[in-house]
Amino acid sequence: MTRRRWIVSAFACLAIGAAPLANAADGGYSYWAYFGTYTGAKSKGIHAAEYDAASGKVGAPKLVAELPNPTFLAVDPSGKRLYAVGEVGDFEGKKGGVIRGYSINASTGDLKAINSQSTIGGGPCHVSIDPSGKVALVANYGGGSVASYSVAPNGMLSEAKTFIQHTGSSVNPGRQKEPHAHSFNASKDGRFGFAADLGIDKINVYKIDPAMGTVTPNEPAFVSLKPGSGPRHFAFHPDGKHAFVINELLSTLTLFRYDAKGGVLTEVQTVSTLPGEVKGSSTAEVVVHPSGKFVYGSNRGHDSIAIFQFDAAKESLTPSGHVKTGGKTPRNFALDPKGGFLFACNQSSDSVFVFKVDPANGALEATGAKLEIGSPVCVRFAPRSN
Repeated sequence: MTRRRWIVSAFACLAIGAAPLANAADGGYSYWAYFGTYTGAKSKGIHAAEYDAASGKVGAPKLVAELPNPTFLAVDPSGKRLYAVGEVGDFEGKKGGVIRGYSINASTGDLKAINSQSTIGGGPCHVSIDPSGKVALVANYGGGSVASYSVAPNGMLSEAKTFIQHTGSSVNPGRQKEPHAHSFNASKDGRFGFAADLGIDKINVYKIDPAMGTVTPNEPAFVSLKPGSGPRHFAFHPDGKHAFVINELLSTLTLFRYDAKGGVLTEVQTVSTLPGEVKGSSTAEVVVHPSGKFVYGSNRGHDSIAIFQFDAAKESLTPSGHVKTGGKTPRNFALDPKGGFLFACNQSSDSVFVFKVDPANGALEATGAKLEIGSPVCVRFAPRSN
């Protein structure tokens, strides 16, 4: 299918509302979809909606936890706990944002707070949990720093076990006068952590100690991107041998070869996420399909999801189209755990649209399902039980 036909088909489905939202009475829901937001008149915190991964049906969203600006979420490997960062400047009277843990009620979707800790650095924008479920990793955009926490068996967070201030700058005077850590992700085996820093055009690499909940600089300690790139979010390929970073300022996607033994990234290819020159656009999220055959990136301004085919044997990314997200500023998006549907969060239009994934070529088709949530900026999934 051509790029033009993908876009036309997506808007045709949106126009006719091909797949209306499900009612809880329809049954078959297999997951809870959780949405992080910027709080304000239309949102007071984290929302949840029932979701059926077989049909793509989504229930009406509801508020399940109040927290100022819970902009990024992470569900632990057990699927029983959710962690959120509050993108604020101070916590309990001290400078720094907040990370809060919740236990998930798999039947109702409700969240119960476990405890909260300071991120020490200001403006936390990303949280992830390592594969062991024992370490929480946080990136502070405003503070240009990262922090790590031990996670107890009951889900309780320790105080920060490690806090590391990034240093440096790069060539973009408006965005890169200082560090801006934008994501912090663990490797598939949990041995290394990768912190993409938009302000210094580096991915800093850390060794993770799950027993202690600490991180220490690796050797080599970082990989550099083209000056002015602004690396933002990072994702591993399912094979554990490749990784991707989406670069906010240049609207590019970079493919790396990954040496799991030493935690070393080697750049292989960098491609544009846009169909041509688009003024005022920047990227946000990168996601790899569970099959490993497709990679997706979001463009804010162009307001689209860029689709790439990935050939692991040839180590090659090939652009294969763009689909408009149905709203403005797709800050974040995610594939469901089975890879059948994609949820796109449109921050500036208070909406989330659902797209069906073609398993043959990765193309996206709008289902017509639309959720109205104030300033949605993150979506994550957890198993649902009856």
